[in-house]
Amino acid sequence: MNLFRRKSVTQLQADAATDQRLKRALGATNLTMLGIGAIIGTGIFVLTGTVAAQNAGPAVILSFMLAGVASIFAALCYSEFASLVPMAGSAYTYGYATLGELFAWIIGWDLVLEYALGAVTVSIGWSGYVVSFLRDVGIYIPAELSAARGTLVTLADGTQVTAIFNLPAVIIIAIVTLLLVIGIRESANVNNVIVFVKVAVVLLFIAGAAHAVKSANWHPFIPPSTGEAGHYGWSGVMRGAGIVFFAYIGFDAVSTAAQEAKNPQRDMPISIIGSLLVCTVLYIAVAAVATGIVSYLQLDVPDPIAVAADHAGLGWMASLIKLGAIAGLSSVILVMLLGQSRIFWTMADDGLLPPIVSRVHPKFQTPWITTIVTGGIVACFAAVFTVREAGSLVSIGTLLAFVIVSVGVLVLRIREPELPRKFKTPWVWFVAPMGVISAGYLMISLPWLTWERLIYWFAIGIVIYFGYSVYHSRLGPRKIAGETGWSRALKVAGVIWIVFGSLGSILWLARYHGDFIPGPLGIVIGLAGFVLSWSLGALLNLVAQVSDHTHARHLMMESPTSAAK
Repeated sequence: MNLFRRKSVTQLQADAATDQRLKRALGATNLTMLGIGAIIGTGIFVLTGTVAAQNAGPAVILSFMLAGVASIFAALCYSEFASLVPMAGSAYTYGYATLGELFAWIIGWDLVLEYALGAVTVSIGWSGYVVSFLRDVGIYIPAELSAARGTLVTLADGTQVTAIFNLPAVIIIAIVTLLLVIGIRESANVNNVIVFVKVAVVLLFIAGAAHAVKSANWHPFIPPSTGEAGHYGWSGVMRGAGIVFFAYIGFDAVSTAAQEAKNPQRDMPISIIGSLLVCTVLYIAVAAVATGIVSYLQLDVPDPIAVAADHAGLGWMASLIKLGAIAGLSSVILVMLLGQSRIFWTMADDGLLPPIVSRVHPKFQTPWITTIVTGGIVACFAAVFTVREAGSLVSIGTLLAFVIVSVGVLVLRIREPELPRKFKTPWVWFVAPMGVISAGYLMISLPWLTWERLIYWFAIGIVIYFGYSVYHSRLGPRKIAGETGWSRALKVAGVIWIVFGSLGSILWLARYHGDFIPGPLGIVIGLAGFVLSWSLGALLNLVAQVSDHTHARHLMMESPTSAAK
């Protein structure tokens, strides 16, 4: 069983030229707008204030710059791949063509986490802004239907009620899902309008509030560390960069629409790099203006840009900013769900997920089943989760994708240097390694709990891969010689034992042994658990392999007898 079997780049290019199942309806402008639509949202309207107040102070400007630098390295690598392999699937497809199927599955499973939880997180934020905006105009959403289940919501008279579920978040997911089913061109046109509105609001804030900036609010630019990692000082700037990196998620989603681009070789690099540069400039400008108007300690609020506008004497802008935030978050949800459905569609088309997922609507030419399924799952989580619960994994998932894409560009340059490339990553032997280093450094800056949840997610993904995907892959044999249902069950059981036994051992060594059995004995127990997990898993697999070989021999011996009869 070859876990590193690869797709041929030349075959992928041939498939891109002949596969007409998805409609090629997007030009460079639409693709750039998709990128801007996905990037400008929670980061600029929420994270600017919270990161300044809790982590970096006015140096949140540096946090945005560092996250932007890490993103531009990855964006250049994405651009080369998107022009070379203009297929839906983004980093998943690129990993399949360079590093092999197992890495492709890992990154695809990672992208599922990124886009789905990204949409959940943003839809919850959208709900908060909509409820606030409607309240401003005299329309009140029942508090029981405006937040995650179990959340205590404080009413205007000071009383509290317990929320049942988040109805506005479910509604926006349903609307966006319907729009994506109807068609990619219609979705792109709606996104263009939304992007125009929110960029106009951001520019209006920068221009209107700049006069109120006081340089004294920028001192100290990097507040001294409190002694706690990530709380001011340089560690706070780096922790802030890891957090605001969530704000840059989106330009990579452009590459998931490569199979729906009119001229992907030319337009994909333009849209990926262009959308990232535009948004980076806007982020830095908004962060500078907001922290220059208000002391960073006063920005730890859900609507920091509206607070800054009030301090600048632009109270009339508060409702307008909320409207811009609503528009901004709407387009982010649209592009996140677009990317998620295209990833699922591509993985199913490769046989790694059930084939029903890859069905395309005969009229709309969209992957309608995967779009509806994705929308339904995201709506369920958005109804009952809080932003903190939903959003903790999104940044680390994206950073991991960036690492794999940066490595993949170098691998393909070495393996197939003669491939014609319409766009080449400049200074690739500097840019790609820096993409790996910068993304990896930001990953390290994230808290351990985020890593722990990522490990859980990958453990589930590995079980699904070895239990289903590896047997149904279009690149693999449909039937292994001599394999029976019993021997396959043993193999899957062995994988489950290895994955979850190793997971338990790693968590014990990294986090829990110090609380229960500190010292050398706790370490020995963890290592013993690790060895035992792999030994028992390998034993189950060995028994299954022996069974396969024995059964295959019996079948071979019976075949001549059957033929003679």
